[in-house]
Amino acid sequence: MKDLTTAPAIWRDSEMLECVSIVPEMPNTASFTFRAPSGALFAYDAGQFLTLEIPAPGEPGGVVHRTYTISSSPSRPRSITITAKAQPDSIGTRWMLDNLRPGTRLKAIGPAGLFTNAKSRARKYLFISAGSGITPMMSMTTCMWDEGQELDAVFINCAKRPSEIIFRQRLEQMASRTPGLDLKFVVEEPDPYTPWTGYQGQFNQLMLGLMAPDYLEREVYCCGPEPFMTAVREALAGLGFDMDNYHQESFGAPVETEAEQPALDDVVPDEDSKAEIHFATSDVTAKVAETETVLAAARSVGLNIPSGCTFGVCGTCKVKKTEGEVHMVHNGGISDDDIEAGYILACCSNPIGKVAVEV
Repeated sequence: MKDLTTAPAIWRDSEMLECVSIVPEMPNTASFTFRAPSGALFAYDAGQFLTLEIPAPGEPGGVVHRTYTISSSPSRPRSITITAKAQPDSIGTRWMLDNLRPGTRLKAIGPAGLFTNAKSRARKYLFISAGSGITPMMSMTTCMWDEGQELDAVFINCAKRPSEIIFRQRLEQMASRTPGLDLKFVVEEPDPYTPWTGYQGQFNQLMLGLMAPDYLEREVYCCGPEPFMTAVREALAGLGFDMDNYHQESFGAPVETEAEQPALDDVVPDEDSKAEIHFATSDVTAKVAETETVLAAARSVGLNIPSGCTFGVCGTCKVKKTEGEVHMVHNGGISDDDIEAGYILACCSNPIGKVAVEV
């Protein structure tokens, strides 16, 4: 008879992990589940990561160390799962996809990391992710679900195509059993011959307002490629979000201590700072707060810049900037080539310091 008086030990990374299953999620992506051979339980915070030591013939020492966010929940402590996608230049993840089998043992370091809502007192969450950045969000959502918390979470994930949304079926199963999990998927393009009626394009401010109208009241957790997270930060800051309630994890550099947290040096307009815009063609100068748009500044001195939507969508107010810096958060109304050539959208550009435009 099993002795119920002795609590199982907690797994320590001095013990190797044993693979027990590999579940394909989509092309070049799989969930790898491990157990402790001793029967020890896993204790960690939802959103943390593991570092695996992976065989790599030809590499110095014959191994590489790769960091993966844990996609399973600490509420299910008998196993631990990481979900990984192999990029074209992948070494470690590619080895796992090609060689890892049930019974294989790997050394792991961790768990560790600060990207977690374990100590948060927020009642409302906004999870925003792209691609495999969905993994910590899955862990946090599953943990809250298992613990019977009253969920109030808007869960946004962006992917290339609908077929590339990781965990879609599992999330939809959870959402079908609680009104508190609101799923929103954004894709760049539909799958061939498969209609897509959801959001399509690049995630932007307009989508955010439609998906989570009460975003100002929510604690935000974001994970994805760095350009994606930068765009999310700029969208939130441009809408007046309190960035003290914003948290992010990076694909490239998960951190273990507060001291390692990278400083977010985004340029954000300050309502107490003054800017000066020289409308060069008209030879008129406007002195305004940095939170004023170039379009509003032009109107304040009697100049007319043609405009339409005023949300950065239509591109009608495109003008050329010849000097200085602006903070621009648009919603698709200007191309990267135009930005590279010095053009801005006046309706959603805030001047930083001294700026000159051709108006």
